[in-house]
Amino acid sequence: MNADPRNISANERPVIRQLDEAAANRIAAGEVVERPASAVKELVENALDAGARRIDVAYADAGKTLIRITDDGCGMTAEDLPLALSRHATSKIDGSDLLNIRSFGFRGEALPSLGAVGRLTLTSRAEGFDAAQITVAGGQLGPVKPAALTRGTVVELRDLFYATPARLKFLRSDRAEAQAIADVVKRLAMAAPYVSFTLRDVSAESRELFRADAEQGELFDALAARLGRVLGRAFSDNAVRLNAEREGLRLTGYAALPTYSRGAAIEQFLFVNHRPVRDKMLLGALRAAYMDFLSRDRHPAAVLFLDCEPERVDVNVHPAKAEVRFREAGVPRGLIVTGIRHALAEAGHRASSTVATATLGAMQPEPAGPPRLYQMDRPSYGAIRSAYAAQMPLSSFDEAPQPFTGAPAEPFTPSARVEPVPEATPELTRRPLGAARAQLHENYIVAQTETGMVLVDQHAAHERLVYERLKKQMAEKGVAAQALLIPEIVEFSPSDAARLLEAAADLERLGLTIEPFGGAAIAVRETPAILGEIDAGALLRDVLDELSDLGESLKLQARIEAVLSRMACHGSIRSGRQMRVEEMNALLREMEATPHSGQCNHGRPTYVELKLSDIERLFGRT
Repeated sequence: MNADPRNISANERPVIRQLDEAAANRIAAGEVVERPASAVKELVENALDAGARRIDVAYADAGKTLIRITDDGCGMTAEDLPLALSRHATSKIDGSDLLNIRSFGFRGEALPSLGAVGRLTLTSRAEGFDAAQITVAGGQLGPVKPAALTRGTVVELRDLFYATPARLKFLRSDRAEAQAIADVVKRLAMAAPYVSFTLRDVSAESRELFRADAEQGELFDALAARLGRVLGRAFSDNAVRLNAEREGLRLTGYAALPTYSRGAAIEQFLFVNHRPVRDKMLLGALRAAYMDFLSRDRHPAAVLFLDCEPERVDVNVHPAKAEVRFREAGVPRGLIVTGIRHALAEAGHRASSTVATATLGAMQPEPAGPPRLYQMDRPSYGAIRSAYAAQMPLSSFDEAPQPFTGAPAEPFTPSARVEPVPEATPELTRRPLGAARAQLHENYIVAQTETGMVLVDQHAAHERLVYERLKKQMAEKGVAAQALLIPEIVEFSPSDAARLLEAAADLERLGLTIEPFGGAAIAVRETPAILGEIDAGALLRDVLDELSDLGESLKLQARIEAVLSRMACHGSIRSGRQMRVEEMNALLREMEATPHSGQCNHGRPTYVELKLSDIERLFGRT
């Protein structure tokens, strides 16, 4: 038989056949159940849809030989069990409106798909009914039997993919598959903070890998506590609260400060109507929100919840429901960008506590051990005299006492410039960044606060202040444009030209004026003056790539802001400049009043705050 379908003759016409139920279920399973983590996701979502308040997930051999989900949801009756294992049978929707979906599951494919590729046992009990059990293996349904169960449902899946052994060859290592299961459980735990979750590995002996008890209190407090359990206290302590609304869409959650950034996009979690998604457009909006605060090799951390009426979002565009499609795509993207930027602006000069933690980690005290015996513990008469002399106030550094050993003293060169500083007023020390006390190495300002000290990088801090000032001026006065003596004509395909012309008004506000030039050509009339001489064609192609990928382009704005950043760098206080106390205090006060001053234009911190208790711990005074 000819393998090329283009060369099939009339006598070799292929015959259309109706696939049997088992084959259809195995095909469906290939889309729904990609790996053990996919099975866990579907079963835990079913438990959440059933109103469970406690969910236990157990697996063996990374889910290949056993996956068991136990919940305390509403359960099913004996009559429901065979129907639950039939394709396209569900209690979530009635089929009349596929856009009004308010549950995780709705297709009725998960259980029959799992039963087609593994050995599935379903035990359940609804309130007021006796418990019942049913088993399906490789698509073959067994009879319903009586069972013992207090309440809820237990789903036990053994020997996953035994009916399709080829799929087993495509699984990754046990470590990778187990990690994928943990990621799925933690994502769903973030989506349901009022539900208790446990994850156990029962391969050899039962080991509890993750536990999150149901949280209490109002939504933001419960969510913050749950995120602390899942992502760690470092995230919850260094994230700002999000609560914004636009055109019927609501954005809630937490976004980390720019100084709490990651080397990879491992702490970016998006939920639409509490459904975990990995949507390219929404992830692009998250990157755009931090575009002005992070360098290209750093990634933001955030947990974002978008809630809207189900009719405004289509969740039926991906077999695993991992992607969604909004009716008005620009609204959620704009809400994420403006919501995060507004929350970060309200955070003001705040920097993440991890900066201080890293600083303290770099200051390693001497290793603990038996108490050392210092010379001062057995002082001689000369040592006592020298000690007393060392504690006397000095009029200059040149009067430092000589060592009592009799060795010739070397000239002392101070590493810090300490002016006669007036006594810090209580008003200044009560300010967040305190009162300036000294300048180290002509680059670092030391300030005293009520609870500790602050070390400021004067160049990085002033660079951010100048940058924010330039951006504010640009927003108020607009971007100056320079007209081209000869317009530059750039050829595109008709669809690409139409997409660019749709964005012409937005580009014009940034100083780039384009207009149609017949056919699929576009004429560039004006370019942003701040960019100088540019390749307009290359810029338009970059803008087009972003429009095609994300639906919106920030390429031109990013290039303009990069120029402003360079201007701010050259116009700020340089390293090596000596500053008077009044100048240092003025810089500290401006930092307190300027949003985003906690990090420089490249995402690095501009200051480090050390609490007095941490400093005392370094010297063993606690």
